[in-house]
Amino acid sequence: MQDPEPITRYMATKLITFTPDIDLRDAIKTIVKHRISGAPVVNQDGDLVGMLSEKDCINAIVEGPYNQGPGATGTVGDFMSTNVETVEVDKNVLEISYKFALTNYRRFPVCDNGKLVGQISRSDILRAILKMTPKIKHVPSSWVGREPM
Repeated sequence: MQDPEPITRYMATKLITFTPDIDLRDAIKTIVKHRISGAPVVNQDGDLVGMLSEKDCINAIVEGPYNQGPGATGTVGDFMSTNVETVEVDKNVLEISYKFALTNYRRFPVCDNGKLVGQISRSDILRAILKMTPKIKHVPSSWVGREPM
């Protein structure tokens, strides 16, 4: 296989982000409007401080009736996940493929010294892999004599 390409060629860089002080209901409206499953949360300096996912929002909604409230009241900072696994900007497609294979995450924020510079998703990795070609053509032994073109 050719040398794996850097993730910078495939990561999204025009991201919808939130700040911790945004009203949670406004964030939910943004998630629904743009059909995204979550977004990074950054502070005023552009440092990644959390992620807000659909699951975080659903948890906020469920907590409301339990506490006899309307649900989903508060800020993004109240409900975001703060233990965020990130990847560094200098990683390549193969390294991140392994990371996706070993976790249940659907996306990773890409950081450069703590600053959010993009996001890489499973589908970005699949797109990259489709462009890669193996150096060795492998044909299973059961296909000998009837190899596909």
